[in-house]
Amino acid sequence: MSDTTYEEFSKYGKEFADSGLKSIASLSKGAQAIAVEASEYTKKSLEAGSATFEKLLSAKSFEDALGIQTDYVKQAYESFVAEATKFGDLYSELAKEAYKPFEGIVAKAR
Repeated sequence: MSDTTYEEFSKYGKEFADSGLKSIASLSKGAQAIAVEASEYTKKSLEAGSATFEKLLSAKSFEDALGIQTDYVKQAYESFVAEATKFGDLYSELAKEAYKPFEGIVAKAR
């Protein structure tokens, strides 16, 4: 193996390692954003459930209780769908950011 080949291989290895470290940093940052979002969603869900329970305790009739429950289910479903969309976007962004450092290496390999 010539010195030039060794130097090229060494340079390629260093670029790959640097890209790997950048990718790990992106994964860490993305995972942290997802964890924060999950925590906030859980907190909001618990607060909404608690508020609904309090409303149910003060319901004057079965019809009032049914209306409170129906409103809660509708709100919970809409909130879930919105959060699922947000989580999908966060995971998509995480994948894009984790791959970004390797784009240059992949382009060179082609």
